[in-house]
Amino acid sequence: MYQLKTSASFDSAHFLSGYDGKCANLHGHHWILEVSIQGEALQESGQQRGMLLDFGDLKKAVRNLADSFDHALIYEENTLKPRTIAALHEENFRLIPVPFRPTAENFAEYFFNVLKEQRLPVSRVTVYETPDNCAEYSA
Repeated sequence: MYQLKTSASFDSAHFLSGYDGKCANLHGHHWILEVSIQGEALQESGQQRGMLLDFGDLKKAVRNLADSFDHALIYEENTLKPRTIAALHEENFRLIPVPFRPTAENFAEYFFNVLKEQRLPVSRVTVYETPDNCAEYSA
């Protein structure tokens, strides 16, 4: 089995609505998104002969995904009051609503599925919230 791994990072803020702890308050992270792909055979012909996938293509997909969340406030849909959202938009803050609680665990599954939809042979996604704490998702 062949495996490739790459990573990208992004900085963003989030909070955990309904959580009874310090993470209920708005705070930020330097998230690291680590993606592994795997396959049993290398390409046999063409420009990518001898490769599972061109590293450039893998890195571009992972970087684009990380960049799409960079320097934003990520929040679970329906957890902020409409007037709060309006006020933040009025100040030109970048807001990203997601249909799940923005935990490292949920991000790992979300990123896995987004990359799968791009037809990448994803085997595992690891999301680091801090240098010492991460969540992994694999199918």
